[in-house]
Amino acid sequence: MLTVGFIQENKERVLKSLKIRNYTQLDILDDILSLDKNRKALQQKLEEQLAEGNQLATEIKNLFKTGRGAEAAPKKARGAELKTLNSTVKSDLASVKEALENALLQVPNCANDQVPAGHSDADNIVHQEWDNELPEMSETALPHWDLAKKYNLINFELGSKISGAGFPVYVGVGARLQRALISFFLDEAAAAGYAEYQVPHLVNEDSARGTGQLPDKEGQMYYIEKDDLYMIPTAEVPLTNIYRDVIVKQKDLPIKLTGHTPCFRREAGSYGAHVRGLNRLHQFDKVEIVQIQHPEKSYQALQEMCQHVEQLLQKLDLPYRILLLCGGDIGFTSALTFDFETYSAAQKRWLEVSSVSNFETFQANRLKLRFKDEKGKNQLAHTLNGSALALPRILATILENNQSPEGIKVPKALQKYVGLDLIKV
Repeated sequence: MLTVGFIQENKERVLKSLKIRNYTQLDILDDILSLDKNRKALQQKLEEQLAEGNQLATEIKNLFKTGRGAEAAPKKARGAELKTLNSTVKSDLASVKEALENALLQVPNCANDQVPAGHSDADNIVHQEWDNELPEMSETALPHWDLAKKYNLINFELGSKISGAGFPVYVGVGARLQRALISFFLDEAAAAGYAEYQVPHLVNEDSARGTGQLPDKEGQMYYIEKDDLYMIPTAEVPLTNIYRDVIVKQKDLPIKLTGHTPCFRREAGSYGAHVRGLNRLHQFDKVEIVQIQHPEKSYQALQEMCQHVEQLLQKLDLPYRILLLCGGDIGFTSALTFDFETYSAAQKRWLEVSSVSNFETFQANRLKLRFKDEKGKNQLAHTLNGSALALPRILATILENNQSPEGIKVPKALQKYVGLDLIKV
């Protein structure tokens, strides 16, 4: 969430960002500044009335102390009047604060100057191309959903029977591949200095609001009404909320966290061939990396996180490219996002497998996540996160790109985890 102070000092920049994001409620900035002005006036009025009440109480006490209690009557009447006035002002102040909070929650993060204008993912910019030739498969090459059936790796029909579409069942070597990818990604994260956490898969409203899933993505999250809990769409939510309402020491920055969790997304309205098989699921596994950083170092950290994801794809020998997301596709909470895509030779299309983002102070302001600087002053930290990596489309491209007449070749980086170098019928 942007602070009112940031909006006041950078109104034109925020307005430009809203236009780049194709955000149409531009008057909301004036509404926020007006509400804040009203809030300050009411706060000042309340403080003045409280000060007057305290002064009256002292004067009344002194009158009684000096035997002039009869003179206290007008002051008592004014004190009673102030109590009524204070109650009204407090109620008005609470209403204005709530309206201000709700307005601020509607404003997306201020986009970094690098974010290009655009309306959809079609307008994203290719930041880094694949240097080599893209792999080509024979006309008989199979997409992963057919390979999964041929080699008995994934049972989509069984998942539909148990839960519904978008909930696959991994079988035998397919399950081992899942476990192998999780272990590989976690080991690589640990080697890069990320501390591993096992976190809850359900979070409360405060946690979902803290990282920006609420109110922006409320319709995309599974909600358990009876318990007032949300199933996590990504490990970013519980991992980052570990530091909600925490003041960290500057010397402890950066804080680097990683974790593996299932992810749950309703993905309402997702139909068609482009979401077939593993391409889009309601439940999938993902390893997430999160950093809490000093504001002056967060963009260096973003670059390092992108390099980490890039190295994972290189070790899996998967062709990839990196996209710079445009204003119409960047997430509500992000200031700058890079997407990674792998190339599916069998489907002849690019598949998104990771997003790496810098949220600057947007999440930290909601989370009240701060650090104490050298002068002892509390400052908002910067938060970053990235998929490292999401499993479904990685598994899909591994299966499709490594199929051969003999079987499916297991990438060298995974062989020690799977215990196989070739998957056979």
